[in-house]
Amino acid sequence: MSWSVGQVSGFAGVTIRTLHYYDRSGLLSPSERSPAGYRLYNGADLARLQQILFYRELGFPLDEIGDILADPQANALDHLLARRQALTEQITRLQKLVDVAERAIEVRRTGVELGPEERFEVFGDVVFDLSYAADAHLKWGERESHREALARAATHSKEDWRQLMTEAAEWRGRLLAAFDDGLPADHGVVLDLAEEHRRHITRWFTPCPPEMHCRIADDYEADARAFALVVPAAEQRPGLAGYLRTAIGRNADRHSANAPATANSANAPATATDPEVTR
Repeated sequence: MSWSVGQVSGFAGVTIRTLHYYDRSGLLSPSERSPAGYRLYNGADLARLQQILFYRELGFPLDEIGDILADPQANALDHLLARRQALTEQITRLQKLVDVAERAIEVRRTGVELGPEERFEVFGDVVFDLSYAADAHLKWGERESHREALARAATHSKEDWRQLMTEAAEWRGRLLAAFDDGLPADHGVVLDLAEEHRRHITRWFTPCPPEMHCRIADDYEADARAFALVVPAAEQRPGLAGYLRTAIGRNADRHSANAPATANSANAPATATDPEVTR
């Protein structure tokens, strides 16, 4: 028996346009033609279509499907195992995104509702990019410090946010002044600004030892969305993110150099559990 394009489209659940594309690309060409020249699919063609649809459902790209079907010696199991791994990783990522959404819902429910005017009054030009929030959760979501920061942020009242942002704006003004005045990133004034920023994170979100502060600063330099949370785009200068990153690194070195001696080493580096670091 043989079937027309329309018939195959109907019972296979694919569009006629898709079947025509498969034909043009050589992925699935009908083996027969009617006397009038119309495409006709036989049983072997339908079996091949079933394989194509199976692999498509698993997310294989068409060129890879073509490679699998073109080589009788191809080890389809290897392709399937690789695809299973990719799907498993995708499921994990999507589940983490669901967690992000759930946390956002929690913040929405427990936080203070702000209208547009109130939001501008409190946050000004600081923009919270939801795509960065999602990416940050995927990157840091397993860390207790990240979970604590989200939990504490959810408890802040409007007045808390107002005070937090006022402090941040005042600090930002002094950072910009130091940068514009040409103070080097390792100048004592700039190092004190870096330390003040670290303590600000600890006071409002989560304990931030110097090593953690350096990881945060890496994001500032690598991701404009992260740095925009510290310095709005309208106030940024070329090189400012790297300047702050350097200052935070030098401040971490200063903490390490000033760490108290231990029984094992007179120059032991500070750790996240050192009281002088987490205070």
